[in-house]
Amino acid sequence: MKIQLNGSAIDTHARTLTELLHERQIDAGCIASAVNGQFVPRSQYDAQPLTEGCELEVLAPMQGG
Repeated sequence: MKIQLNGSAIDTHARTLTELLHERQIDAGCIASAVNGQFVPRSQYDAQPLTEGCELEVLAPMQGG
């Protein structure tokens, strides 16, 4: 299926947010995620379905000052 990941179109076989993070080798413990503009709590990654055309943002916290 085709989805948007951080503004780029990708193809994936993942059906949940957890599966996508594993597929893309992204450490779920170090990121924040939103699907279609809605924040997804880390505790919900396993249950968060991905659907054709959804827009996923995966952000890593940055330190600065």
